[in-house]
Amino acid sequence: MAKLDNHLIVKTRPVANPKNIVLFGDYRITVLSNRLFRIEKDVNKVFCDKATQSVWYRDFAPVDFKVREYADKVEIFTDKIQLVVNKDYAKSYVVIAGKKKKLSNDGNLLGTYRTLDGYNGEYNLYAPQNEDGLFDTIKLGTGVVSKTGVAILSDNHTLILDDDGMIKQRPYQEIDDYVFAFGFDYKGAVKALYDITGYVPKIPRFALGNWWSRYHAYTDTEYLNLLDRFEDADIPLTVAVIDMDWHYSDYAYKELKIDETGHRDEKYGCGSDRARGLGWTGYSWNKNLFPDYKSFLKEIKDKNLKITLNLHPRDGVRYFEDMYKEMCEAMGQDASEERPVEFNLTDENFINNYFKILHKPYEADGVTFWWIDWQQGTKSQLAGLDPLWALNHYHYLDNGRLSTEPLVLSRFCEAGSHRYPLGFSADTVITYKTLNYLPYFTTTASNIGYSWWSHDIGGHMAGYSDNELFIRSVQHGVFSPIMRLHSTALESVTKEPWAYMNGGEQVIAKALRYRHALIPFLYSEGVKTHKFGKAITEPVYYYYPEEKLAYKYKNEYFFGNLLINPITTKSLYNGIAKVKGWIPEGTWTDIFTGQVYKAGKGGKEVTFYRFQDSIPALAKAGAVLPLSGEKHTNDCSNPKNLTLEVYSGNGSYDLYEDDGNKEAVTHIVNTSNGTTLTTTITFDGDKSALPQNRNIKVSFKNVYAGKPIVKVDGKVIDVKSKCDNYVEVTLKDVCYDSTYVLEILETNLTPAKYGQRIAKDILMRAEITNNFKEDVYRLISNTYWDTEVGC
Repeated sequence: MAKLDNHLIVKTRPVANPKNIVLFGDYRITVLSNRLFRIEKDVNKVFCDKATQSVWYRDFAPVDFKVREYADKVEIFTDKIQLVVNKDYAKSYVVIAGKKKKLSNDGNLLGTYRTLDGYNGEYNLYAPQNEDGLFDTIKLGTGVVSKTGVAILSDNHTLILDDDGMIKQRPYQEIDDYVFAFGFDYKGAVKALYDITGYVPKIPRFALGNWWSRYHAYTDTEYLNLLDRFEDADIPLTVAVIDMDWHYSDYAYKELKIDETGHRDEKYGCGSDRARGLGWTGYSWNKNLFPDYKSFLKEIKDKNLKITLNLHPRDGVRYFEDMYKEMCEAMGQDASEERPVEFNLTDENFINNYFKILHKPYEADGVTFWWIDWQQGTKSQLAGLDPLWALNHYHYLDNGRLSTEPLVLSRFCEAGSHRYPLGFSADTVITYKTLNYLPYFTTTASNIGYSWWSHDIGGHMAGYSDNELFIRSVQHGVFSPIMRLHSTALESVTKEPWAYMNGGEQVIAKALRYRHALIPFLYSEGVKTHKFGKAITEPVYYYYPEEKLAYKYKNEYFFGNLLINPITTKSLYNGIAKVKGWIPEGTWTDIFTGQVYKAGKGGKEVTFYRFQDSIPALAKAGAVLPLSGEKHTNDCSNPKNLTLEVYSGNGSYDLYEDDGNKEAVTHIVNTSNGTTLTTTITFDGDKSALPQNRNIKVSFKNVYAGKPIVKVDGKVIDVKSKCDNYVEVTLKDVCYDSTYVLEILETNLTPAKYGQRIAKDILMRAEITNNFKEDVYRLISNTYWDTEVGC
């Protein structure tokens, strides 16, 4: 019998420490930590010590706890909580901070959903309308955080991931629940989920830039010309996606070879006959569109882009595929019968050959990773095994042969899917409803540990064309985990920036350039997700769980250390739109407009007004934002020219960088005594991973005047600084063994000066008589302007 290739077998540690186990009647209770428990129940006392599709790790160190057993219940006490498991399970509960909480998902803050295919916002246009004539809405799954402080992850429906790497049936258990009793420590609950399921892998730098994708039967020349046009427009890209028509397909029917009589080559068939028709499955390059695909892939790679191809593997390998005979021979099948080689991820031999014969040769030609576009149901040859889960699992492991930071693009498939980034949310409708739903949808996914959603930026299909809608979609995409431009096959619908008129192209291009500049920040945040379980996109209530207003504005979220309020509605007047949000206690500065907002205890609600060129993105006092200072190219490696945007106050940032093997950390610490801001920069780790002769530009974003004093290892050095709205200084040829200290007087703009700047910006764009505009400006200039109200 065939054995699964070693690189497709993941190492798990599923057996719990016996010291952490409590037996009580039909129950087995495992104390995984002082706030995380596993509760199993089976009348035959048959319990599961194997890894499951979701949970891989239970071998934690002994936990300090006490047990009291009674006839009808057992009580377990840790230093944090009391767990009571009753013979009548419905009566079980925990006690947190003296308050009794039943074991349920009441108050659960939800998780995420498999796919947004066909959704207009939260409404499914493909589903039948209900009796009231309304469309069904998305029912998000549960997460591991809850307003009650208790969340339940049920695992009794998943299958076993055995030691040989294969998925198998598990013994029936009435209950297999993981109880997360973390109170308001929401981040602790998510970290505990990672402890038992595995942490989020690191995301490669190239995945964090701009992706080009379109469902369109490109020719090689057409695609390469398009990439050239992005270069000419000075818009950097990092990933080139070739959708399903890289291979022969029904959709590319018109591109198939026509003989001299004008008839299509009947070798391929068409339509619903899975054995004879093309359908959506394919593994042979369409030579009519890509006559020399190897040269095509090389030209894309020479442009410094990574490549992914779309897969719909349901129909297996059919007789017209280039590798059909080789696949038949490997599977022991007679090729002369022209029967499809069945798609079967429960067969070790098929899995091995699926990768070795169908995928690895193309990877050698230049394909970096695969886009798994599985949407053909949840059934397979093994009852309970969803093919999507198996595809995600094995494709990710196989891609790990090529890279220390493997990647797949696929759909969510229950708890544990964060191990297989990235998520593909699929074919949404192009509307404001969709845009308005995505920030909440993306952020809430962090509650089930799924932190790397990739959306079709701007929506996929149907809907309507609207320049402003696409601009706002791109701006939200800049502050989304993945920035992937994509759209449907309609000839007249595209996400090419130059298709958007009246200044839209310039705004979109600027946003895409900014996204590329964010890659150092994005990669560093991804490392923190991998190391510490901190998602790049987090709900505001993670940090302010006891503030009611932290739950009110569902589209507001933290993106790393930035507070984002995307604009998801059409403008009110002359391109000015508004969005309401909540500012937590402290001082916050908009990174684009320079507006300063201050809030006292309990924070404050604010209405933000913005022109089309930006959305509210706020940095808290003391924050640091690292950016690439390189010119706009497709390169996304560690930049030789690095910019650190610094905001007055007390705070710090750790910038993680690596070269694929060695890792270095740049520590930036800001301290303020109210008059002087001191920024200290030090370096740690393997510094050989950092670029030689790096220049670091430090921009004091809300210090508008002054000359910094710069010290290197305590010695004052002479450096040039400049001031254009804010002070900045450049450190040349940085030595990584030294400590850099920059001191500057905190000469900040007064509220009145901010008000004048804002008023001028607004009035310059206003379409009213010029004399009246100037009168209004002079009136405002002599009036105290309170920017704290968010004007």
